[in-house]
Amino acid sequence: MKPFDYADEKIGQKEIGFALPSLVIGVSILSLPRVVADTTKFADGWVSVLIAGLLSLLFTWITATLVSRFPNQSFLDYSSKLISKPLALSLTLFMILYFVLFTAFEINYIAILTKQYLLDETPKEIISFVFLLLVIYAVAGSRAALFRLNILFLPIVVIVLLILLIGALSVFDPKHLFPLFKTNWMGYLKGVKGSFLAMTGWEILLIYSALIRPPVKAVKPAIIGMCVPIILYLLLYIVTIGVYSNIVTRNLVFPTVELAKEVEIPGGIFERAETLFFTVWIMTIFSTASIFYDVSVMTISSIFKKTKKAIIIFILAPIIYVISMLPKSFIEVTNFGHFISFMAYFAAFIIPALLLLIAKIRRIREDKEGMA
Repeated sequence: MKPFDYADEKIGQKEIGFALPSLVIGVSILSLPRVVADTTKFADGWVSVLIAGLLSLLFTWITATLVSRFPNQSFLDYSSKLISKPLALSLTLFMILYFVLFTAFEINYIAILTKQYLLDETPKEIISFVFLLLVIYAVAGSRAALFRLNILFLPIVVIVLLILLIGALSVFDPKHLFPLFKTNWMGYLKGVKGSFLAMTGWEILLIYSALIRPPVKAVKPAIIGMCVPIILYLLLYIVTIGVYSNIVTRNLVFPTVELAKEVEIPGGIFERAETLFFTVWIMTIFSTASIFYDVSVMTISSIFKKTKKAIIIFILAPIIYVISMLPKSFIEVTNFGHFISFMAYFAAFIIPALLLLIAKIRRIREDKEGMA
């Protein structure tokens, strides 16, 4: 059967507004309450999550503002105009490595969690391989369809998460939230660091800049889209602390999963609410892994312009699979995630900020043609 080709492969405002929160609500949602509770006292972590959210909005604005100045240009093209071609190529290779490693991390993580909670007798290698095949199938198709898939998934994800949070209120104890503001400033900063890295995802705008139409109008939907995970993370943290308290939360490996176990859905539709949560969570990981795989392909295509998309996809597939299988234990996977988080500082924070600063110094303004 011949695949359907979209007449318009451009990314509109709606696609941007749905894609960013779909990326952010990923593996970090499982451990975020523990990471923040580990550095703060009582429910003070909400301050760290809020500050991290505001910072993420700032860097989303920085990135969207940067790409709006270079409509219909790849990351390699417009970075070459701002810095030398060799430096631009080096940054592009770094972004490829970052996206490939991130995709491998997502595939490894979902295999570990699926084996632990859903398919305990299935080898992790098989789970990873099957999931990677699904991601390849999604990336090999229309890029517009991949983004429109987020429009379908995100409302389902948000609704299910809200249902779980509301259901957990039955065992919510407000006493666990008090007293307030007992954390020192260093604890708040560490909480901001952990929360901030959990909200990355806007760096895909650097690569998709060539497809955004019109790029000058990408700022507003990007900001609005990022508000969704920030609000959800705030609610998730407060509800988790209210149910388990700070001391218990910091000792749970995956507090969000444990929270889902506390929920009883009326009518007996699901005897185990965490099964519903995992189903929805797998949807978000699928969206995240697919888009990061796709930006890896798109970034490589900007260097090797004559190479077909399908060839790049199938060259990357075994590389990603082998990398995803390197960490064996959960501790190794966690360390792998810390390494990727270190790379995220450059990909999501330093690179967009420096390029925008250089663009402002050189007075490169928005291309008026991009507004049409």
